[in-house]
Amino acid sequence: MVADRQQVQLGAVQETLFIPLTARARETRKKRPILRDPKAVHMVDSIDFDLARYGRDTGGLITILRTATLDVWVRDFLATHPGGTVVEIGTGLNTRFERVDNGTVRWIDLDLPGTIELRRQYFADTERRQMVAASVLDETWLETVEQQPGPYFFVAEGVLVYLPPDDVMRALARIAGRFPGALIALDSYSRRKLDQNHRVAARHSIAPWQWACDDPRSLERLGLGVVEMATTTRPPKLLRAQIPPGYRYLLPLADTIGRSIRNTLFRADRPAAR
Repeated sequence: MVADRQQVQLGAVQETLFIPLTARARETRKKRPILRDPKAVHMVDSIDFDLARYGRDTGGLITILRTATLDVWVRDFLATHPGGTVVEIGTGLNTRFERVDNGTVRWIDLDLPGTIELRRQYFADTERRQMVAASVLDETWLETVEQQPGPYFFVAEGVLVYLPPDDVMRALARIAGRFPGALIALDSYSRRKLDQNHRVAARHSIAPWQWACDDPRSLERLGLGVVEMATTTRPPKLLRAQIPPGYRYLLPLADTIGRSIRNTLFRADRPAAR
């Protein structure tokens, strides 16, 4: 620990924001990174936290490919809807806006008050971007989104898995019901992967996952239609070209693992099942 680093006090689930943060910082320092995030490097170097708890065993390449996949989908959305609104659910210390900003997008970073307080040390609201301190399980933040121009794209990366299953279903159904036609991108993990995570979480004393999803198509009953699905080992075509050859050739060999980790793009396109 370094004495002049910023001290933080967050809940157990909130602290998991350091997993993708350290993964992006580590990737940025590579000679041929899949994505570059110099701001993540700066934040890792300036915040006082136990780096060893959020190392390769808790994230690494899987986290980077997840982040890069969602970046691809957001860029595709903005290419068609340059003035639309993107909502980052459970934003943590993510820097997706910095990576995909097209100069016209409206952006909302949503997270719990303690996380937003920390986030404000490194980011600022602007005319097109604002931070909202609220739980995804609240309804008030939905009104803030409705004040922004559509169409809408909701991104939930590395957050829903920490919620009880019933809360995940309620949150997704509420978004689908309030924003018909909106795109929703999220990551999900099989029951087997969840069980593996519990062992890793216990070893590192970090919050364990709670929600497992063996088939993202099961969420169609909430009014969500699957637009595209990608596994860790089979990312979108546009992303594959960015992956260094050494990784790209090895990914298919890990396809059994990849099928248990999915990134899915949905569209709110029909009423939820009763």
